[in-house]
Amino acid sequence: MITYVPYHQDERLPDVSFPLDGFDLLTVTPDLPEGGVWERIAAVSEPVAAEVAGQVAGGTRPAVVSGDCLVAEGVLAGVQRAGVDASVVWYDAHGDIHSMESSTSGYLGGMPVRQIIGTDTELLAGPLGLNPLPEDRVVLVDARDLDPAEAEFLASSRVRRSPVDDVALPEGPLLLHIDLDVIDKDDLPGMKFPVGGGPSDGAVLASIRRIMATGRVAALHIACPWHLPEGDDNAVRGRILRDILTS
Repeated sequence: MITYVPYHQDERLPDVSFPLDGFDLLTVTPDLPEGGVWERIAAVSEPVAAEVAGQVAGGTRPAVVSGDCLVAEGVLAGVQRAGVDASVVWYDAHGDIHSMESSTSGYLGGMPVRQIIGTDTELLAGPLGLNPLPEDRVVLVDARDLDPAEAEFLASSRVRRSPVDDVALPEGPLLLHIDLDVIDKDDLPGMKFPVGGGPSDGAVLASIRRIMATGRVAALHIACPWHLPEGDDNAVRGRILRDILTS
């Protein structure tokens, strides 16, 4: 079963955005409060955390598909609720390691890794009950497109960085997060934040399979921050999603 979260932040996305035909889906569509955006994002992620916790406690490896990276905080909170102390392996073309103070764009999807390691926890991690991780238990895979403030932070942090073809894994159980924009923009159409000069879809899939083969992945999260499909976009997207989800 795939936990399906059709949201980008607090925006409900059309189901046509997610080519998941043939999979058994548990769809998360909570009633969102009238409060601020972080309260609404927390309302999206809370049922994800609850579902993930139940699956992990029951001996199942959850797979979650969503429209952005923020849901990963809910996935990690759920793994922790089940008593599993997981580190994070974060595939992304971007760093996602801005704080509220460092971000010049204010894009909330550029902040989850920084929150996971203990900054601005009152926004989402705290409400979800997520225990922040030490920096050296987070691995950024690829992260080829960094803003200056992110590069400056990483230069003095203990967050690890790895290329796709040689991921240095932390010990113990893992939350495997994959933002599909880690794939080179020429191999995957229609991303909201496309970045060239990256690995092929085949290279990313091979890397993911090597990590899956360790047997240490406690939960999988796939973020699909893309625009509505055009032409045969969903044929490509559906193939990539299926390849990862069946790895």
